[in-house]
Amino acid sequence: MVMVMKVIIQIPCYNEEATIGEVVRELPNEVEGVDQIEYLIIDDGSTDSTVNAAIAAGAHHVVRLGTNRGYGIAFHTGIRRCQELGADIIVNTDGDNQYRGRCVERLIRPIVDEHVDIVIGSRPIETISDFSWLKKKLQHIGSRIASRFAGTRVPDVLWPPFETDTLWC
Repeated sequence: MVMVMKVIIQIPCYNEEATIGEVVRELPNEVEGVDQIEYLIIDDGSTDSTVNAAIAAGAHHVVRLGTNRGYGIAFHTGIRRCQELGADIIVNTDGDNQYRGRCVERLIRPIVDEHVDIVIGSRPIETISDFSWLKKKLQHIGSRIASRFAGTRVPDVLWPPFETDTLWC
């Protein structure tokens, strides 16, 4: 029996018309060892043309929440839809272009090669000039809480924000 590997990249969005096209276009459409790559837009009640821009850029699937319900609901809805669509690997990114789509292949490579079951990406929070002081501090606080619940250290979310072996491509 031939095993088919499917990756779905989910993108929760809220009024991201200005950036979503670039986000989708930067995502990989092929990765060695992966048979299918698809993009799922979760529209969290956008009032602009986010969905149209995403489809024009190549998005395969759209889930519309109708009204703005928040990132957590959009994220959870996206995970459920990815499972329904048969994803073997789910990648989460964001429609405002704060993550680098070109890093997806390096991010999923350990999973594709069957070395690990999960990979958590990490950004160097302290060096991102677009993040205000307050956003950086709130990121650290929220991430510490999430890390405690997860029972593991997640470098993007605890001080220091990254370790020397963290990939920032």
